[in-house]
Amino acid sequence: MIDVKEILGAAEERMEEAVMYLEETLAHIRAGKANVKILDGIRVDSYGSMVPLNQVAAVNAPDARTITIKPWDKNMFRPIEKAIMDSNVGITPENNGEIIRLGIPPLTEERRKMLAKQCGKEGEQAKVSIRNTRREIIEKLKKGIKDGLSEDVEKDAETDMQKMHDKYIKKVEELLAAKEKEIMTV
Repeated sequence: MIDVKEILGAAEERMEEAVMYLEETLAHIRAGKANVKILDGIRVDSYGSMVPLNQVAAVNAPDARTITIKPWDKNMFRPIEKAIMDSNVGITPENNGEIIRLGIPPLTEERRKMLAKQCGKEGEQAKVSIRNTRREIIEKLKKGIKDGLSEDVEKDAETDMQKMHDKYIKKVEELLAAKEKEIMTV
């Protein structure tokens, strides 16, 4: 016989993971303000091995329009600049011999709309993941009736599953609304 609590717990975990993945993805989308997270995916050639940027330099955002990168080794200026230029960040680094500066340009209206659309697509992926989890769990519960699960327990579990689904879809909507507001704020 299937354990309803275990199945619902696993479903909640999967839905939570979908929301956490969306949060992480949205954090990497540039919203016109300096955010060091946009550099997280950049790997730098450090003495023959590719390492994350934050392992070869201190990365800070001193104000809303600037990101500063202070390499720990003077020989790392060129590889860091090259890695930033080769990435899809779209910002040209400025080097003054001490630190590398990235000036974050203000977003155009067109770019803001593109970013909002990109956020919407990411949010839709998270919603699809949550819906798929709900569908799979409901199918498991229906199969459980054949294995001796009572229909009342199955209906109660289905109701709980729907409440859980609604809760996580609402979380996704809230994340998207907050990110869209951040992007569209000039």
